[in-house]
Amino acid sequence: MKNLCELCPRCCGADRFGGAAAGYCGALDKSRVFRWGPHFGEEPPIAGERGSGCIFFSRCTMKCLYCQNSPWSWKGAGEDKSIDELAAIMRSLAVDDNVENWNLVSPTPYLPFVREAASKLAKDGIRLPFVWNSSGYERIEILEEFKELCSWALFDLRYSRNETALAASNAPGYVEAARNAVKWAYDREGVNLIARLLVLPGHADEAIENLAWLATELSSEIPVSIMSQFTPAYKALETPPFNRAVFEEEYESVVEAARDFGFENGWIQGYESSNPKSALLGENMPGDHGVVK
Repeated sequence: MKNLCELCPRCCGADRFGGAAAGYCGALDKSRVFRWGPHFGEEPPIAGERGSGCIFFSRCTMKCLYCQNSPWSWKGAGEDKSIDELAAIMRSLAVDDNVENWNLVSPTPYLPFVREAASKLAKDGIRLPFVWNSSGYERIEILEEFKELCSWALFDLRYSRNETALAASNAPGYVEAARNAVKWAYDREGVNLIARLLVLPGHADEAIENLAWLATELSSEIPVSIMSQFTPAYKALETPPFNRAVFEEEYESVVEAARDFGFENGWIQGYESSNPKSALLGENMPGDHGVVK
């Protein structure tokens, strides 16, 4: 393991693995985990019948103004776990809860620790597919190095303009990083890709631009998950336009664009501004806001 951290596109170079310094994200030399357990709210192929074994890691590499998970993503709430303790969490999810997969939520600062924990379990014959559940702010070199942790790539395409990514998430070079990550997953044999597009208030055009990029540069056959669940939270409450819900017409424009670009695989979240956890329902493409095949 390298001493200086270069796991995310920031390449902050913190000497964190010996506990000497925290990275930009705040991570140090142990995995910090906020919570874990079976989760049934992910896209159907990931949740399956038994639920996805989510492990929510603290200390995200992005700083989104509107983060609903700010207590652990921004502020680091959670518990530090040794390799053995992380392996015990994964063992419990696999053996006791019988989940479909290990779903690593924002795992990038802790990838070396996850690999070690998984290796310990593999010696006991305990193996599950991995879901790399991420903002998309990733490095190709790291995706390749830790590819065994990516059976499913559940990657966001959050922004299409770097100035928005910088202002809203303090994520320099986000567009190139996220698009390269999605392309890597699309090209990589053995990786199942789902591209998530969270529609942001005042920035529906960026979701449309990302759909256009997917359709023209990769394929409109890629499963997409179009999400209406944005809710103003944390610093967004004082930062327009993120201090409001997404308007229905904004969301409809993205749904309509998905139809126009020929997307037929994926899921359209129902528009319910008062209920950000609205279910994925229906069958067929936009218009009825349902599951797309």
